[in-house]
Amino acid sequence: MSKKENWKAILEGLLFAAGDEGLNLKSIASVFEVSDQEASERMNQLMTELANNQGRGLQIIEIGGSYQLTTKKELADYLKKLVEAPSSHSLSQASLETLAIIAYKQPITRIEIEEIRGVKTERPLQTLVAKALIKEVGRAEGNGRAYLYGTTKGFLDTFGLKSLKELPKLPDQGDEEFEQTEADLFFDTLNNV
Repeated sequence: MSKKENWKAILEGLLFAAGDEGLNLKSIASVFEVSDQEASERMNQLMTELANNQGRGLQIIEIGGSYQLTTKKELADYLKKLVEAPSSHSLSQASLETLAIIAYKQPITRIEIEEIRGVKTERPLQTLVAKALIKEVGRAEGNGRAYLYGTTKGFLDTFGLKSLKELPKLPDQGDEEFEQTEADLFFDTLNNV
C-alpha cells in the first residue's frame, strides 16, 4: 500500500489503533513523513469527509490537540442497546481461572492473581468487571496502593450462591484427584455464564 495513494485508509487505521489516546499532528506528520501543515490539511480533509458523509458511522474529533476516531452521536441509542444487551459469550479459560482465584482469595490485587496464575491478567479482569462478576473493593496498603478485587452480588446470583461460604471447600494439598474434580465442577458451572 503506497502512503501517497491510500493516506486516508492509513490515517483511519492509525486513529483506530491509537484508540482513546488519539494522535497529535506531530505523530501523524512523522508517520507520513510530511510537514505539520500537510498533516493538518490531511486530517481536516478526512474529518470533513467523514462528517459530511451520512452513510458513515464514524467521525474524527479533536480533544486537547489529539485526534480520535469515534462513533457519531446519532448512533448513541444503538450503542446503548449493545452495551445493555445480555451477553451470551462464555468466559475464556483465563477469565475462569482469574474469577476462581478472586472468589477464594478476595480481596486480592492484580499482581497477586498474576503470581498465582503465572501470566498477565489485565484482560480477564476487564472482562470480569464488564460482566459485573467482580469489582474493585478497595486499595492495598503500601507503595502504589494497588486495587483490590472481590466478587459482586452478580457473581453470587450467577452461581446461585447465598454467600461465599457456599463455595466448594478447597481440599488439603496432596488430594489432587479431589481437587481436579472440584475444579472441573466449578469451571463447568462457570462455562455456562
